[in-house]
Amino acid sequence: MTANSRRHFIRTLGVGTAALAVGKQVFGGTATGFSAKSYRNIMGANERVNISVIGLNGRGDSVSGTIANIKDARIVSICDVDKRTFAKVQNTISKAGHAEQPKQEADLRRVLEDRDVDAIFTATPDHWHAPLTIMGCQAGKHVYVEKPLSHNPHEGELAIAAARKYNRVVQMGAQRRSAPILTKGIQLLHEGVIGKVYLAKTWYTNARKATYLKPGNVPDWLDYDLWQGPAPRMAYKEGLIHYDWHWFWHWGTGEALNNGTHEVDVARWGLGVDFPLRVSSSGGRFHFEDDWETPDTQVVNIEYPEGRSIVWEGRSSNGRKVEALDRGVIFYGEKGSLDTGEDAYRIYDLSGKLVREEKQQGNTEAMAGRNTASPSLGLDSLHMVDFIDAIKNNRKPNCDVEIGHKSTVAMQLGNISWRVGRDIHVDPKNGHIKGDKEAQKLWKREYHQGWEPKV
Repeated sequence: MTANSRRHFIRTLGVGTAALAVGKQVFGGTATGFSAKSYRNIMGANERVNISVIGLNGRGDSVSGTIANIKDARIVSICDVDKRTFAKVQNTISKAGHAEQPKQEADLRRVLEDRDVDAIFTATPDHWHAPLTIMGCQAGKHVYVEKPLSHNPHEGELAIAAARKYNRVVQMGAQRRSAPILTKGIQLLHEGVIGKVYLAKTWYTNARKATYLKPGNVPDWLDYDLWQGPAPRMAYKEGLIHYDWHWFWHWGTGEALNNGTHEVDVARWGLGVDFPLRVSSSGGRFHFEDDWETPDTQVVNIEYPEGRSIVWEGRSSNGRKVEALDRGVIFYGEKGSLDTGEDAYRIYDLSGKLVREEKQQGNTEAMAGRNTASPSLGLDSLHMVDFIDAIKNNRKPNCDVEIGHKSTVAMQLGNISWRVGRDIHVDPKNGHIKGDKEAQKLWKREYHQGWEPKV
């Protein structure tokens, strides 16, 4: 197979019997005649990629099971600063049929020193994403990094530089880039099915509760110093770990990057845009009076060249759905509109009449409803297989580091706009902020001495 035909094959078939079934149903029988066994033979059963999973709570636990089900992957080690996690993840891996016992590492630096490790999957907190990606590339490892690619825009640029300098495959966890039915919908957009596309409306809703932090002692199961890693040191507080760090600027990036990155990435893909011209944001922490620093209610407007725009609406604490969906993307064009999702696309005329619809058939994991640890369970296998195939064929993956950076920086600029309280004007050639010294200070961050990322 050529790289392109192989890539199409992977997108179509995915991995294992569930993905094969989706391929048969979505693509009109192109998967007919292939079993999981014959699929493994095509890929090369002995060409396994050795992977270490770093960050085992939530996504790390779930994706460990996904990787364990991929015959071309082998989990050689698991790593976390929380020593309670190992038994649970080992059980997940064993249930998936992975007979080998992976090594348990408490320090990610030991993982990077391990010559048996070909690639790392990182589901660490946001402040670790880019520094670990850079360290991984420097250590000769390929990297699958969960979104967002970086905690701040400068880190994203460094991650691109590291991937290119060390010739490593870096895939950001924007799983929708590997969704067959969504890929087809985006292709139709690019072919002009609704004419020129000028607006993408995106949203995310949830019903998160209040967060209160209080002073406490570091528990004996946690290496808090290593958890902080590159971030300047702050005293431990109860309630921060393992999830609510998302709502504090020191470690997290708010709902805009926690979930908005997914929808805005699809919107950018459909519109065919790179860096914006202007970004504005409004909102606040309105629902509760608690310790959150990031907005629970936020609207981000992103204007691109040639009259194209993205609007993202985030409601973290009010779960009412939009268009009957808790998250989604709608494209508006000269001839109508197109809705996209993981499992369907729908095309409407200018009066709002449905004129075409195509659904992904079958009882896939993606249709199982909201799962906060793994909201795209049915796509994880497809995206991970694409990552592994990219490593084997020395090509860029579906969500290459540069693609991931452009989607991440769009929402980072939204947060910067919100934090300074005004519109941000941007150089569309590189995404850099123009003429605003206060906003430009938020392009980077300070680091704990000795942890500064460098390429």
